[in-house]
Amino acid sequence: MARHDFSFFHALRVRWSEVDMQAIVFNGNYLNYFDVAFTEYWRELALPDVIAQAEAGLELFARKATIEYHAPARFDDVLDIGVRCSELGRSSMRFVLEIYKADELLVSGEMMYVHADSRIRKSEPVPQPWRDVLIAYETGCAVKL
Repeated sequence: MARHDFSFFHALRVRWSEVDMQAIVFNGNYLNYFDVAFTEYWRELALPDVIAQAEAGLELFARKATIEYHAPARFDDVLDIGVRCSELGRSSMRFVLEIYKADELLVSGEMMYVHADSRIRKSEPVPQPWRDVLIAYETGCAVKL
């Protein structure tokens, strides 16, 4: 995707504890960055947080995560992490994420989540109100909360 295709970005500064002996961000930390940005995206849309989901017994389970490395991030870099819902299935949601330093694409990837009944670990349809909010946000319409 192109940077301008994202409606949401979360800024994050690389901390010393996140770099490895090569003085670049340790590869596993990029999944943490994706997770932080996804959480902030979800908060921006005012969708039910993980506590509310757990109380309802219907949660999002991570099903798939992919990362493609283009260039490294380094200590003290300020990163902009773009999040976009790119696909809504019956019970699944696919999010595309990209990490930039200024205009340079460093990392791209995707996260696939499945909405499921956490007690029996069986998929459940994505609630219509969630769909409505996600579609409105991603198409630039006013989000109705």
